[in-house]
Amino acid sequence: MKKLLHKRALLLEEMGTLSLLLHGSWVERYSTCARPECKCRQGQRHGPRYYLVVNEGGYQRQKYIPNSQVANAKVGLTHYKRLQEIVDLVTQLNLLILKEART
Repeated sequence: MKKLLHKRALLLEEMGTLSLLLHGSWVERYSTCARPECKCRQGQRHGPRYYLVVNEGGYQRQKYIPNSQVANAKVGLTHYKRLQEIVDLVTQLNLLILKEART
């Protein structure tokens, strides 16, 4: 049981390092403008522009991510994915700890 508790402690410690958490979906958009002579009218669209789709109050909202923050936003999405993995692992460990404590 000591080994399980140690593994759980390490995972919970790692959770504290995931400070850029972002829960959402990544979207890259290309667009056309209103200028008739623009190259976007011949298929070379403007972009990409980056958005994070998040849930706010039961509604999906698209939040614009400036180019200067794309790397941080992608790290935040990676942090959230890792958080989900850790929660699953801690759940499995807790179930094993409960099982061992019963016997």
